[in-house]
Amino acid sequence: MGLMSYLRNRAGLIVTVIGIAIIAFLLGDAIRTGTPFWAAHQNQVGNINGEAIAYQDFNQQVDQTAETFKQQMGGGSLTPQMKTYAVQQVWNQYVTRELLKQEIEKIGLSVGKTELNDMVTGANPAYQIQQAFANPQTGQFDRAQLTNFISQVSTAGNAQAAAQWNALLEGVKEERLSTKYANLLSNSVYVTSLEANDDYLQRNKLANFKYVLLDYAGIKDADVKLTDADYKAYYDKNKNLFRNTEESRAVEYVIFDGRPAAKDSLFAKESINKLKENLIASTNDSLFASINSDTKYPFTYVKKGQVSPALDSVLFNAPVGATVGPFLANGAYEIAKITDARFSPDSVKASHILLNSQELGEAKTLAKADSIKALIQKGESFAALALQFSMDQGSKVNGGELGTFTRGRMVPEFENAVFNGKTGDLLVVNSQYGVHIIKIENQIGNAKVVKAAIVNKTISSGKETLNAAYSKANDFLSQVNADNFAEVAKKSNLQIGVAKNVVGMDNSLENNEVPRDVIKWIFEADKNEVTDRIFESENTYIVAKVTGINPKGILPLEAVKNDIEVAVRNEVKARQLQEKANAALAGATSIDQIAQKLGKSAVAVENVVLANPVIPGVALENAVVGTLFGLQPNKPSKAIQGNQGVYVVQVNGFVNPAGTTDINAQKKQLLAGKAQRAWASIFRALQDKAEIVDNRVKFF
Repeated sequence: MGLMSYLRNRAGLIVTVIGIAIIAFLLGDAIRTGTPFWAAHQNQVGNINGEAIAYQDFNQQVDQTAETFKQQMGGGSLTPQMKTYAVQQVWNQYVTRELLKQEIEKIGLSVGKTELNDMVTGANPAYQIQQAFANPQTGQFDRAQLTNFISQVSTAGNAQAAAQWNALLEGVKEERLSTKYANLLSNSVYVTSLEANDDYLQRNKLANFKYVLLDYAGIKDADVKLTDADYKAYYDKNKNLFRNTEESRAVEYVIFDGRPAAKDSLFAKESINKLKENLIASTNDSLFASINSDTKYPFTYVKKGQVSPALDSVLFNAPVGATVGPFLANGAYEIAKITDARFSPDSVKASHILLNSQELGEAKTLAKADSIKALIQKGESFAALALQFSMDQGSKVNGGELGTFTRGRMVPEFENAVFNGKTGDLLVVNSQYGVHIIKIENQIGNAKVVKAAIVNKTISSGKETLNAAYSKANDFLSQVNADNFAEVAKKSNLQIGVAKNVVGMDNSLENNEVPRDVIKWIFEADKNEVTDRIFESENTYIVAKVTGINPKGILPLEAVKNDIEVAVRNEVKARQLQEKANAALAGATSIDQIAQKLGKSAVAVENVVLANPVIPGVALENAVVGTLFGLQPNKPSKAIQGNQGVYVVQVNGFVNPAGTTDINAQKKQLLAGKAQRAWASIFRALQDKAEIVDNRVKFF
């Protein structure tokens, strides 16, 4: 039954683990695709080339992933950001796995019966098999356990065991197919000696040159009149820059601020001062803090740096019994009563044997612990007794060793025992997990620690503050419609926020965090629709209007017109400056003559390489640096349109490097980078070619 439980726990994670591994290997960037909200099937989170993603299955994976995030963050509640990240990660796994699965089927890769048998029972079984059938005491693969389980599945007719086994085999096959596909694609990437030598020259060949720059800033924006033809010319030339990978929305919104006001801060300070009086008189400080503090701080010893800076500055200098504060820290007032102070180790190395007090009862378990302690004192091996008796599976295989740890890592009873004892002590301690026989192996360092009852009172918005903000929001909502949103906001001295590219899984509008309900409404609404209600977050109220719907694919000119205005203006300026530069080029034989005609001085630059096309002190200029490496020395170039302006350049000379001493090493280095880029390109191609429907905003 133990093995069945182990397999049952692991099988559900196999697909997820493989998905994460593939993503890490292929592409770390988030995958975002989408179609309009209304195209969703009722219970489908999405669809990948006709393969539906059911909400129930998807949500189960999201819950598992979110729970993992919570554990990694030390527990606590699941924040909206964590939930959204979990949804995104699971979506990435589904898309990656399905696209690879379909591509693998398309090209005919498979895992044969003999091959699968070898991965299960061969000399070197697959990782998933070794993990599922590892000896819990040694952590090593146990072949006898595998053989016994296969025999049970074959003869017992246990449907549940057979299902778990089939799921494990599917995971093994999927991993093998992914590896085959990866190897196939890796072997298609290569680097020739010519490529390696060219890359070496790009990184090491130096150019010394002069340039003259006609800066775009030299022409006033007001003097440049843009036409529709100017916009269209730029748009047509750069259409691929405006490709929308998923549907997005443009939104105008007004946020009504209900964050705490001065009177709310004063109320919190008055409250904490009253609590301070009561804390001074308290005879049960830990209970008082637990009942009255907004944040439940552990009643334990702390060292410098473990509390807020304001509290930290006085806590370790005040006498025992003193109550200090209030101090303002992180939006709350806090006080602390010092109940003890002592010098204590910075860290402790310890081992333990943990007994289950629920089996025998507390009294009998303590008696058993005393017996084990007596055996150790008589010379019995602590490690051997830990392996025999301890219920802590993580430490018993290491003889009960817990390693070295600082304060705050163990439960209070355990922590107090090892930090208040001394090296060599053998202790019996009762905690929420059972009875511990503890051996203090070593204590490291010595610093002052303080035990304090800490109480804080958060500065929160009062009813009056929130009502005032809501009243403003309600007044605004009652007046606005699709035509007068901006007008009413201006009349009411309200600031309009603009979010031009909101996507379905966003948690914010620009830098303003908003409830998910706002985003869901944005993707349900039509263009020019105004919210029919006020959306609420903890301290804010929001009213919004959808101003644009940008479908997946290349956006139309009107959708990007405002965004490209600067670039279009520079295009027009470039044409004017090129005419000016060409006039100066006529009849000139050197860069200095051209500079003189333009009323400028030619600027000298040394040691620029093609692989890093930056003109020092100016800008990244790919076109300019790329042009100069194709020039003959001492001959001026034509006018070159760059990022900062229009340039004329002249190469003074090149410094060629010595030939590479190890062309194979150069090829190997270049191949590594090329392979990495190839993986990203391959997966992007699969994604772009796929028909992917993304309905997550409907459910999350």
